[in-house]
Amino acid sequence: MDPEQCGGRPCIRGMRIRVSDVLDLLANGLSPEEILQEMPDLEFEDIRASLRYASSRLDRSIAAT
Repeated sequence: MDPEQCGGRPCIRGMRIRVSDVLDLLANGLSPEEILQEMPDLEFEDIRASLRYASSRLDRSIAAT
């Protein structure tokens, strides 16, 4: 994450491709292969890293209220 790039949102390898862009494409049914065709600067590992990032953000303890 770089506060000077994409509003500080997490991006792939310093490019202006946001992690959320990759996740949205997956959520909308595109296969990793189709995403790589749409975004040729990405690598398969970038898609896996996006999924790992999302998983790590969700895997946090929930504070009791």
